[in-house]
Amino acid sequence: MSPSGPRTLAAPPRSSWRGRRLHPDHARGLRLTLAAAAAFLVAVPFTLLAVLVLGDWSPLRRLDTTVTDALVGYAADHPAWVRLMTLWTDVFAPMPLRVGALVLVLWLVRRGARQLAVWVAVTMTVGGLLSPLLKLLVGRPRPDLPDPVAEAPGLAFPSGHALNAALAAGVLLVVFLPYARPAGRRAVWTAALLLALVTGFSRVALGVHWTSDVLAGWLLGVAVVAATAAALTVWRADPPGRPAPPTGRGPAAGTGS
Repeated sequence: MSPSGPRTLAAPPRSSWRGRRLHPDHARGLRLTLAAAAAFLVAVPFTLLAVLVLGDWSPLRRLDTTVTDALVGYAADHPAWVRLMTLWTDVFAPMPLRVGALVLVLWLVRRGARQLAVWVAVTMTVGGLLSPLLKLLVGRPRPDLPDPVAEAPGLAFPSGHALNAALAAGVLLVVFLPYARPAGRRAVWTAALLLALVTGFSRVALGVHWTSDVLAGWLLGVAVVAATAAALTVWRADPPGRPAPPTGRGPAAGTGS
């Protein structure tokens, strides 16, 4: 071909499937792979725990009984502690958390972060549907104590409070953590951990759930957050309130992060 003739650009080499899965900037790259792997790895201990509960494994039953008896015994002698735990468990119950998630979805939509808004809605909905379904499948009764300090209807495994608190904590981290300053990041982490841990603990402290119910709720919540984040690749969504990058073909066009 003559030097003055038209030139054709060689097509870039196609990367392997493994290379695309582990590429940090590929749309279905490293972070999606890690999120999918995390969802799988968290779902495994949840499944194992469910099998142990269904099989009435005696070491797990003894552990649940010992912890519940100790915490309920303390609560019976400290009415102020019962009121505090009851207040916390009511404020951060599944329904108030869902209302808070709806407010967050509307705020994200108004800010133009529609992908994050969809992810929040999907995550809370999937978790909300899984909890009653799994309760029916496992059919585990709540603790039947001679002197209860609180009561709750329905079945026990997994804890709906713990599950929804873990979902809400995950939403806080995914939505706000990437765009917070260092002090703000510590505040977000603290709020998320307190929300998940204290809500789950309150259910055992009040004697309405076994410890394994709460642990199962936490595990399932983390698995749902990781799975939906992987499916919707929310880390590639634009930050709330930040304009989307340009999509033109010129050299100044952005690519999104």
